[in-house]
Amino acid sequence: MDGEIDPDELAALLADGDDDQNGGTRVDDGLRIVDIRDRRAFDRGHVPGSECIPFPELTTRVADLEGAARIVTVCPHGVASRQAAQLIGSYAGIEDARVESLRGGIEAWERDAGELVPTAADGTPGTDGEGNLTADADEGPDAPF
Repeated sequence: MDGEIDPDELAALLADGDDDQNGGTRVDDGLRIVDIRDRRAFDRGHVPGSECIPFPELTTRVADLEGAARIVTVCPHGVASRQAAQLIGSYAGIEDARVESLRGGIEAWERDAGELVPTAADGTPGTDGEGNLTADADEGPDAPF
């Protein structure tokens, strides 16, 4: 692991990229942003240009990251993503990549750098036709208190 990257630094890297035809940010081929949260959390909102590889799947999917020049891991608060960055950095095929964790995670991204983007909807319950959560979106069980 090569340390941590601040949200504003990552935002600057993304701003340097070209827009894709879908209006989202296309991440440079050498940069991979890996969100280690589960698919449901990722779909509700994620850093633009990121991909979902849940932490439990990381060891079986790390080979997908080979060839990246820079990998940034993302989690809710920046703790688990440090462990994920260490895990990724320990694999053969990744040793030439710069592997960092997003300092402060999703929480810091929203506070300091920008908004999260939802996954495009394709009839997924709880979203409208544009990927926005609707009032009937299932956020899980109600709190017992």
